[in-house]
Amino acid sequence: MTSATQTGAERSRQGRLYLVPAPLDFGCDTQVPLADVMPQGTLETTARLTHWICESAKSARAYLKRVGALAPLALPLQTQQITELPHQIHKKGDHAGALGSGFDVRPLLGAALNGHDIGLLSEAGMPAVADPGSSVVRAAHDLGLEVVALTGPVSLLLALATSGLNGQNFAFVGYLPQDPAERGRRIRELETMALKTGQTQLFIETPYRNAALLQALLQNLQHNTRLSVSSGLTLPRAQTRSELVKAWRLQPVGPDNSTPAVFAIGR
Repeated sequence: MTSATQTGAERSRQGRLYLVPAPLDFGCDTQVPLADVMPQGTLETTARLTHWICESAKSARAYLKRVGALAPLALPLQTQQITELPHQIHKKGDHAGALGSGFDVRPLLGAALNGHDIGLLSEAGMPAVADPGSSVVRAAHDLGLEVVALTGPVSLLLALATSGLNGQNFAFVGYLPQDPAERGRRIRELETMALKTGQTQLFIETPYRNAALLQALLQNLQHNTRLSVSSGLTLPRAQTRSELVKAWRLQPVGPDNSTPAVFAIGR
């Protein structure tokens, strides 16, 4: 039943889908205090949820344990209902059409149809933004469920804000190709778009490939293009370096290969 045909009473008996942000320190050697990056309201709402859809059950439990130290959990961790998204989502994404016709996410939302609120959780940042979860959100809308995004850190916006690049016209393009020739072509294509339209181009990489991506950028970008790299966002060692490529080439020092980073180019 879609939201267009439901009565107010029917919707009130259903649960909500909460998009629960996670701190940006996943995989880092230090953890930021949750109270420094999460509003108290987000922590309290997270603590009362008992049904979860997540990227990894292990990391979800680890995060909920941290939340429980600040706001008592409604149920012990071992009794919470935690369901992982299929692994093919992690590899191919879950935008429209990526999974073909063999995957139906709606059964994962059955608890919400029976009145339970459900939390959607990725390993870092906001679910469905540079992370899996969009198929769950679409299904929730199609089922007439209310979708609520809780407040928390979103690495792409933090990086954009600290870059000095155009924040009124920007695009996130995900990961660049790994093949060197294809990656070079894609970098030049994105640069052309950025310089022609003024649209900031944001992208990410698996941390252990940070150095390789930076090298490819310095090899392929024009010397007057601005390159911004933000790493360790919200952590004590967080930093953003935003300079013209010609300055980067004089001192090509970027993030290490263990810290998540967001790259941006523009003018």
